[in-house]
Amino acid sequence: MRARGGRVTTARRSLLEALFASSGHCTAEDLAAIVQAKMPDVHISTIYRNLDELERLGVLVHTHLGHGPASYHLASSPHGHLVCERCGETVEAPAEMFAGLARSARKRFGFRIDPRHFAVLGACAACVAAEPAPVSFAGRRKFTQRGPGGSLGDR
Repeated sequence: MRARGGRVTTARRSLLEALFASSGHCTAEDLAAIVQAKMPDVHISTIYRNLDELERLGVLVHTHLGHGPASYHLASSPHGHLVCERCGETVEAPAEMFAGLARSARKRFGFRIDPRHFAVLGACAACVAAEPAPVSFAGRRKFTQRGPGGSLGDR
């Protein structure tokens, strides 16, 4: 932090300890609860101000993992996120996985994406496996709209 021009304060130190102790992504409110358990006088506005400064210094990154509040994690190797909309599982996906999307966005729109900042929403393998099997229509007769002679016909 000091090497990048940041000051090391007691609140920042406590905030970083909370991030190191966490098992993954934490909201500002989660981090505030951890910090305030040790230092009750630290106000939530101090937490937000320090999160912004630590992100500016490149120490942490914030991400939007779906519809909830932003979550924070220590800056590590660049990665994106896959979030299951059913069970909430979050998978850290390597940044290379988004390389094709990044190239397409740049080429087509001149837009540079930051895969660290957003999540791709969908369903995890366990939730997909738990889905009921699709109804099979094998053996049923299928009809087209109108055949070449104007009549309905079998496919």
